[in-house]
Amino acid sequence: MKHESMLEEVKVEEAVGMVLAHDLTQIIPGQFKGRLFKKGHVIREEDIPALLSIGKEHIYTIRLKTGYLHEDEAAFRMANAAQGTQVELTEPHEGKITLKSAIHGLAKIDKSRIDRINSLDQVIMSTIKTNTVVAPGKPLMGTRVIPLLIDEAKIAEVERIAAEAEGAIAEVKPFRKLRVGLITTGSEVFKGRIQDKFGPIVREKLASLGSEVIEQRLAPDDSDTIVREIHRFLHEDRADLILVTGGMSVDPDDRTPGAIKQAGARIVSYGTPMLPGSMLLVGYLGDVPIMGLPGCVMHDPYTSFDVLLPRICAGEMITREDITELGYGGLYGC
Repeated sequence: MKHESMLEEVKVEEAVGMVLAHDLTQIIPGQFKGRLFKKGHVIREEDIPALLSIGKEHIYTIRLKTGYLHEDEAAFRMANAAQGTQVELTEPHEGKITLKSAIHGLAKIDKSRIDRINSLDQVIMSTIKTNTVVAPGKPLMGTRVIPLLIDEAKIAEVERIAAEAEGAIAEVKPFRKLRVGLITTGSEVFKGRIQDKFGPIVREKLASLGSEVIEQRLAPDDSDTIVREIHRFLHEDRADLILVTGGMSVDPDDRTPGAIKQAGARIVSYGTPMLPGSMLLVGYLGDVPIMGLPGCVMHDPYTSFDVLLPRICAGEMITREDITELGYGGLYGC
């Protein structure tokens, strides 16, 4: 059945008392873009000048047949199929429904299912990137279909793809409040020759994700001292995350990577294919993550640390595959 057989084209001047079949948008360059009339609006005599002003000399009325969906219902069914935990839906607007975050957390979007759905003709799921930090009300996804009316079987296929894998297509993971132990290495800081620059920056980054530094300790360029401080945070303070700043280069005085390994950590990766942040170390002491932070964290606004920290705060375990994937699209600076 052709969609046109369910739509009746009527001159605006003859449409008084008829029901509008879809939203109508008004655009005033530099001033306004939005919905002028909502689907379902009953056309009145006084609406005619406004309709003509946006170039509408004809409007559609609709006689929906079995097996077809209006764009609003199609968008809702797609959004409902994708919706996961901590995600809210908006009302239809110009044929589109937006999925928004209900909390401050980490957006998780299943790219594989999104790609499969968008390969279908005439349906759209447009999203932000997975692992994006989002605030309450932040849009995660928009769903809509291209035509005003669409075959219901196509939306059923979207729903089937959405239900195929475990977990929702779009969800938001809350951040945990981590107790973080911070060890700043370097004899120049330990002996007071220069002021520590790492601490304030690391504290700010953690606070933005709801976590806090329980204590910052200074250590010279001595492996045994660094190991001792790591074990204190691990066993005495029961830290949820241990960060060791400085000493991450290949210079002979830089002891941090060796000390983390000496402390018994399972090293996931020493080095990442992202710039800046290539000298970052990620490891685990049992279930407790430990990271060695390179100097770029002090002066570059976005490094590999900023990519991985939100995932750790959301309770995810970092794998070697996660590190490998940082290379593609990971050139932010040198």
